[in-house]
Amino acid sequence: MLQGVRHIRAFVAVARLGSFTRAAAEVNVSQPALTVQIRQLEESLGVRLFDRNKRQVVLTQAGRDLLPALQRVLSELEAVMSASHDLAGLRRGSVSVATLPSVAAGLLPIAIRRFAADHPNIDVKVSDVVAERIIQLVKAEEVDFGIGSRVGPDRDVEVTDFLCDRMCAFFPTDHPLAGRRPLLLKDVAAFPVILTARGTSVRSLIERTLEKEGLEISLSCEANYMSTAVGMVRAGLGVSVLPESAVDAASCEGILVEPIRTPGLVRRIGFIRKANRSLSPAAERFVGLLREVAGPTLAHFSNLDGAAGKR
Repeated sequence: MLQGVRHIRAFVAVARLGSFTRAAAEVNVSQPALTVQIRQLEESLGVRLFDRNKRQVVLTQAGRDLLPALQRVLSELEAVMSASHDLAGLRRGSVSVATLPSVAAGLLPIAIRRFAADHPNIDVKVSDVVAERIIQLVKAEEVDFGIGSRVGPDRDVEVTDFLCDRMCAFFPTDHPLAGRRPLLLKDVAAFPVILTARGTSVRSLIERTLEKEGLEISLSCEANYMSTAVGMVRAGLGVSVLPESAVDAASCEGILVEPIRTPGLVRRIGFIRKANRSLSPAAERFVGLLREVAGPTLAHFSNLDGAAGKR
């Protein structure tokens, strides 16, 4: 494309200025180089574009006929190149991400604020949805990438590790579980339990662990959003099992949050993109910024994950 743009630009300059010398100066090449470009363009088009001698350069009839079309082509190609350079240079564009609500309420706003300060002309669009919906949006290419958990084997998506989030019990300060150390899932299961809805990564993780531990629960309530589950806890409807990051997603005033030490209750969160699809420069930069923002949290959760595995 670049060579074609140079050739057409050289032709338009000679046609407008009527001089190879002046045209060469305008497009910043030597006159012999410009002459070669015109000759190559004539060969590719199969027509002679100029009649020239030592005193003058004039368009041939073919050159006059092609000039308007080539001017339009040049304008469109230069617009494409300008837009491409803007995208590569992060001067314009957009980033769309589907994410778990807990990430949307915690890390994401910090990253968006920093990203907007560095790249004010790039829009960031966020869809905070459950894990299954994240996968659907990524596979349909309705978002650039997702931040969520695997919900099962799927060759159509690629997941890159991001962080880990341990499960905690949320209960009122005067609850019988207050002060119990270590707190295990079997302790929580002795009370009415509030869980997130089916299809969420948290619900799937808890159900797998309950089955592994041979435990049954009395399900008090279900909620689509963690903030709703915390509100139900505050109302005395039961004990909720939520990721530690839910503290960022809801007001936990008057509620105790205690890690559950049962092995395996750690939610792994990753960047999800469609298999064999590359990210735009803007999306790549946003992913990098998310890793920077999550740096301290990532180290903290990694330590927790390792500790859980040793228990």
